Amino acid sequence: MSGKQHYWLMKSEPDVYSFSRLLKEGHAFWDGVRNHTAKLNLMAMKKDDLAFFYHSNIGKEIVGIMRIRETAHPDPSDETGRFVQVGVEPVKEFAQSVTLEQIKSTPELAEMILLKQSRLSVQPVRIEEWKIIEKMGAAS
Repeated sequence: MSGKQHYWLMKSEPDVYSFSRLLKEGHAFWDGVRNHTAKLNLMAMKKDDLAFFYHSNIGKEIVGIMRIRETAHPDPSDETGRFVQVGVEPVKEFAQSVTLEQIKSTPELAEMILLKQSRLSVQPVRIEEWKIIEKMGAAS
């Protein structure tokens, strides 16, 4: 197994669970995922991997960064026992959110899974994409 860090994007509707709530609570379990591809992505996460927090439906924007603090384990909200959850904690809130429109209009981000498989709630992010978006979010 490689000790290499991986990068992710995880979506939540802000009226269900927002980044500001994660900041306030300090940590949370990323549960309720019921898509098998997203489940496989959760299972691939390693402790200390980083993930963008994406507000879906309302806002459609990346608002911050979180760290994986606990790897995949059974999701107690899943009665079938097939799905998993991970533990996350906030790292930082972006000075400026990065909107879906900004991502779409940045040629270097044209191949992002966010644009190719827009409904996937947990997805990998390539390091090159990560660096561009992190820089966009740090701009004030």
